[in-house]
Amino acid sequence: MNPASATPPVITDISQLDLNESYTYADYVSWKFSEIVELVRGKIVRKMSAPVSAHQRCSMNFSTALDSFLKKKTCQVFAAPFDVRLVRTTGNGDAQIKTVVQPDLCVICDPTKIDRRGCLGAPDWIIEIASPRPVSYDTKTKYDLYAENGVAEYWVVYPGEQTVSRFVLQNGNYESVGDYYEPGLIPSRTLPDLPLQWADVFDRVE
Repeated sequence: MNPASATPPVITDISQLDLNESYTYADYVSWKFSEIVELVRGKIVRKMSAPVSAHQRCSMNFSTALDSFLKKKTCQVFAAPFDVRLVRTTGNGDAQIKTVVQPDLCVICDPTKIDRRGCLGAPDWIIEIASPRPVSYDTKTKYDLYAENGVAEYWVVYPGEQTVSRFVLQNGNYESVGDYYEPGLIPSRTLPDLPLQWADVFDRVE
């Protein structure tokens, strides 16, 4: 038997992978393990731990508010786990895509980007809820990645400090448009009519 034609082994545990190697979405969808990972420019990024209760409460608060507001509208909200394939710097074939992320929440207003596997292309708005892993993953790695791929609006939410930081894309770079840390309206450029209150975001978050 020609070794070159041998069937590659089925990957059932992340320990079978070399974390220093570069992978594509074609590799990603072939893996059979349950651990949720992301690909950032071909490199595997593992979640450090399960989300804490404050993180989950914030996520549920956002999901509830956004889903209720978007009923019968074109835009849709999705919560992790939900694959977002970012393709601005690569082709959009499975073997070309090198970045697949799992935003905590994302709003997509172009229905042609949504398929049975998630989102192909940049969402209009991404919300990441800062977790115990190094916060620089949300404030630097993903911040740069989302700007590079044209995500028009990006929020980072800090449950412990009960603060929301908003950024909007201007000429390819994010511009800070406010930090929200007390009761009042938190506006969204993507959904300007959204009546989202700071108290809604942090309701029952301890």
